[in-house]
Formats: sequence, C-alpha cells, structure tokens
Amino acid sequence: MCKESIFDLYERNAHTYDRDRGHSLHGERAWLDAFLLEVPAGGTVLDVGCGTGTPIAAYLLQRGFRVVGVDASPSMIRLCRTRFPECEWVLQDMRALELGRRFDAILAWDSFFHLGTKEQRAMFSRFATHSLPGAPLLFTSGPREGEAIGSYCGEPLYHASLDPAEYRQLLSATGYSVMAHIAEDPECGMHTVWLARYQASD
Repeated sequence: MCKESIFDLYERNAHTYDRDRGHSLHGERAWLDAFLLEVPAGGTVLDVGCGTGTPIAAYLLQRGFRVVGVDASPSMIRLCRTRFPECEWVLQDMRALELGRRFDAILAWDSFFHLGTKEQRAMFSRFATHSLPGAPLLFTSGPREGEAIGSYCGEPLYHASLDPAEYRQLLSATGYSVMAHIAEDPECGMHTVWLARYQASD
C-alpha cells in the first residue's frame, strides 16, 4: 500500500466520506473545547487536513473563531468553500505547508496520521513555523509505533504512528510543551489525542 494513494482515495470518495462522517460532533467535542480554551477570543485556527469542513470547522465557527483550512482534495475544498465562503480554504498537501504566516492555533484531527513516519517527523517544524507564541496544537496519532492498513470504500487506508516518546521529543524540540495526552481515549471513540502549546518565539 502506497501512502501517496491516500490523497487520491479521499478525492475519489469525497462525497461518500462527507455522508459517512456526518455533521455532528461526538467524543471529539471535549478535546476541541479544551483546545479552544487556549485560543484568544475570535482567534484564527489553522485546520490542517480540514476535509469537508463539517463537523469540526463548523463547530469552530459556531464558537466564534475564524478558520483557515488546508486539504489536498479539490472536491473537499470545494465543499468547504460552498458551505463556508467567509473562510479561507487552501488546496495544498500538508507536507508542503508554507503559508507564510502564523496562527492562534493549529488543528490536525484524523489527518496527520495518514502520513508516513518520516513525513510526520518533518511536520512538527511546519506546525511551529505556523504557530504564534502560546498557540495550542491538537492532533491525533496512533497509540504506538507502527503502520496499520485499514479499509475505506473497499480500498486500503494507510495509517502510521511514531512511538509516544518520540512524539514528545519532537514536540519539545520544536518548541511545544505537552498539555494533555490520552492513548485510545474511551470517551473519544478510542482516538489517541495530543494537546500541546507552542512556547518558542523564534
């Protein structure tokens, strides 16, 4: 399974994914609320791997925050632009993320973990480059080091994870401090979640 095909898989199945994902939050609400407590009122959240914009970007907007979304699927970005024309939606591979500005917060929910391990390591400096001092970073990973191949629409779906100790090291090396981490959170559909804060001002 080539992880490069993840982008094509989501593009081919964008409308099916939109239907399957649904437009309501479930266990992720508590993590999003904890994340948003760290964001200045009316601040701008960079949503990396924003998908179709619902339900997560929609929730951020409902809470009064601004959103800039990035995704590699043209069809998903079109859905975002149709639903939320007041926001900025950027068609871009997250691995090449280079927007030339910093944000009040960064979110990578159920997106970052589709990258290979080498690519995940490189993302932390990109997150830092786009973070204002004090900005929270919320992302999901796997619970332990390794690769896993799931399935979606009858096609293989790639996931990878580093060891939790390496995530902590990478976060620290790029200026983040870990605020909360739960592996396979039973209150959040068994997601493994990280919440960190950017401290460096570089």
